[in-house]
Amino acid sequence: MASTDENNSLAADLSGTDQANLFPYIDRDNVYGLNLVVPEQAKALFKPWSEREDTTQFADSGIDDQMIIHVPFAQNVRIKSVILKLGRGEMTPRHLKIFANYPNIIDFTDAENTKPHLDISLLEGGTEAVEYPLRVAAFTSVNSLSLYFGDSVGGDQSRVYYVGFKGDSRTQRKGATKKLDIPAANAGDAPLVDRVKQNAGGQQMTAR
Repeated sequence: MASTDENNSLAADLSGTDQANLFPYIDRDNVYGLNLVVPEQAKALFKPWSEREDTTQFADSGIDDQMIIHVPFAQNVRIKSVILKLGRGEMTPRHLKIFANYPNIIDFTDAENTKPHLDISLLEGGTEAVEYPLRVAAFTSVNSLSLYFGDSVGGDQSRVYYVGFKGDSRTQRKGATKKLDIPAANAGDAPLVDRVKQNAGGQQMTAR
């Protein structure tokens, strides 16, 4: 039964819906980028699912074609895929290195000296956002990601329009489990808001 539920969950992830989008869990206030023409544009890459094809906001690399985007999450998440909309032509980055739970990657030297959890060869020539599935155990409980883009087609500058993730919240599941352990005598004393959140969280969980 768990296998069937998992397959159904994956099908929903890849169907183009926003049910598993992790945008609400991204701590956008603390997103930052390295080697960007406009550093503040790092935050602009993380948009609601409905705006993934938007090209009015983007981030360009600065002195060369490399950029690092550090993405913290408000709570631990499991990441099943990353969705990217990249620059066209010579500004298309061809490689992405992903580091999970490495907040100490603060410059390019750190990134070059650290083995990535995943090194992706990015598709060239596309005009729409592309989803890249992640099948690595390192992404089952993530509190931050560092995304290292580089090797652009032209070799001078890279551009990224959109970065998104699909998966689910790990912390939410843990919290729901703890609430189930509350003695029956005290359960009725819990604040109404907490009980509503508990019910809502339980409906969103996927059977395993």
